[in-house]
Amino acid sequence: MRFTSEQRLDDGVLERAFTLGDIPGTLWTPGSAPAPLVLMAHNNGLPMAEPRLVARARYTAARGYAVATIDAAGCGDRPRSAADEQARAGLRRAMRAGEPVDEILESLVGPLVENAVPEWRTTLDALLELPETGGGPVGYSGGWTALGIRLAVVEPRIAAASFFAGGYVPRAQREEARQVTVPLLFLLQWDDEGNPRQRALDLFDAFGSKEKTLHANVGGHTGTPWFELEDGCRFLDRHLK
Repeated sequence: MRFTSEQRLDDGVLERAFTLGDIPGTLWTPGSAPAPLVLMAHNNGLPMAEPRLVARARYTAARGYAVATIDAAGCGDRPRSAADEQARAGLRRAMRAGEPVDEILESLVGPLVENAVPEWRTTLDALLELPETGGGPVGYSGGWTALGIRLAVVEPRIAAASFFAGGYVPRAQREEARQVTVPLLFLLQWDDEGNPRQRALDLFDAFGSKEKTLHANVGGHTGTPWFELEDGCRFLDRHLK
């Protein structure tokens, strides 16, 4: 892992860009003392510099966590495969025509998850070697629920997870949800335009965690109240500190 830039922000958080092979990422840390690590993932081609992600990361770091994100393949400036571009073009056509999109999303999101998991695990290995993280514990907090499900199943170092029910979860990850056993916080926007409410409720029901909490708020996809970020940090406090 090579740090390529750093800046001390107004809230005292240190923000550093890094590269790990071909993987670009950002690490936010609250100070010099070791802090629990939170992985904050995103998808749908968004860059790690997306303002909502940065705001969440900075707030969480200021609450005493090391927060890391990476641009997975196809996100930010990383190139997309020909199959990815073809699936996205098909998705746009189907949405304009008002046609069903689930099968297109299966062909798009499924491979993204498969490709992203190894990169996230490699990044986690490197992050846990840093003195700033103290070797763990580790939480997951991200809008990419499908990736979070797979990581929570295959990565024993993840001790708690917070998911947002706002993106498409492939059938494979819906089945894997039964294997998720870590404490879980699940955020649902009740009027999310692109996420059928019953599908999200079924996913919550499928999780195998003995401790799982559902927070539902009225509003569309981007209308999650800011206080949910505060509640999310309290959830992390209970399980990582």
